[in-house]
Amino acid sequence: MSDTILSLADAGLVLEGNAGPVEVLKGITLDVARGESLGLIGPSGSGKSSLLMVMGGLERATSGTVRALDHDLTAMDEDALARFRRGNMGIVFQSFHLIPTMTALENVAIPLELAGVAEAFDRAGAELAAVGLKDRADHYPAQLSGGEQQRVALARAAVSRPAIFLADEPTGNLDAATGETIMDLLFGLRDRHGATLILVTHAPELAARCDRVVRLADGRVAGEDRAAARRVAE
Repeated sequence: MSDTILSLADAGLVLEGNAGPVEVLKGITLDVARGESLGLIGPSGSGKSSLLMVMGGLERATSGTVRALDHDLTAMDEDALARFRRGNMGIVFQSFHLIPTMTALENVAIPLELAGVAEAFDRAGAELAAVGLKDRADHYPAQLSGGEQQRVALARAAVSRPAIFLADEPTGNLDAATGETIMDLLFGLRDRHGATLILVTHAPELAARCDRVVRLADGRVAGEDRAAARRVAE
């Protein structure tokens, strides 16, 4: 089995803007190793979140190829992409994207229910316990703090035991202390599931925990830094 779990070859993304087509990503070539933690950094508008969306098939590359787990995402239709993500990727956004009419337990169980997993609620309960929310399983999102909602989102991303975690500014809407807790949980889930983690962040302390940091500028890879890895004080 290849050590590369996700690969982009000359991937580009053009989106329609108010003034016409906008070239958001420009010939991105990048390999991500199995089990690696990769931080994507750069100024606002550099293409970080767009790159993450292309990696997850949430945006389709308009040129080049994107492969994940030996599947060509650029060749899949929307239904195939949805099934692939459900079985192989856990995605966490800055906004929690919880369903307000469902409890924390129900929100976490959704991916498994869609996949027809019989023990969906048992596994969802175990993931909530893993992020410290065992006693909040029956609460609705409006009854939870921002940090608790992000924990629910993390549990939902992990419940399918994905090979790849994608996180877009996972601490962006949280205060520093809560963000640090979420950061610890995120890397803990990565370690527990043996998954690859790719995250977009503006937080230097979060990027510094990654094995590798890739810098983007103007839709291109501007450089990378492996020395940034593990700079967190012991």
